[in-house]
Amino acid sequence: MSLFPLIDAPEAGVSASGGLPLYRETDWNFQTNRPVWRSGNPVFVTGARAVLVWAWNTLHTERFAHDVFSAGYGPEFSALLGQSYTEEARQSEAIRVIRETLRVNPYITDVTQVGLSLEGSRLHMRFKMTTVYGEVNMDGCDITL
Repeated sequence: MSLFPLIDAPEAGVSASGGLPLYRETDWNFQTNRPVWRSGNPVFVTGARAVLVWAWNTLHTERFAHDVFSAGYGPEFSALLGQSYTEEARQSEAIRVIRETLRVNPYITDVTQVGLSLEGSRLHMRFKMTTVYGEVNMDGCDITL
């Protein structure tokens, strides 16, 4: 019996390289910051796109803000606010937080080319992730701190 009887249970994943099962996630519309639905059901994606969706969602969920997530899920960007860091130190710390947050996922092997700007309490970022499925780019990821 399903907890959500109106939503079909996802099929079992096929193994990917490295012994990890095929990563599967609900597709996400990054412009509206909402899940993608089709005919009343969520749309599922697999592989690199699924890992990208996971990265988006984890970066938009402050660590320790919700009890439903593990202690390793989400960034701690709030530590950047109210500090007397120089602009270079704030950017360096934000890049460290982004990399640390994303590397928790075993499907992500590297995070490179991180570019960001801080405007007040708004963080604009872009980066490249190397996943077990290949490289993906995240552009235009904006977070309100």
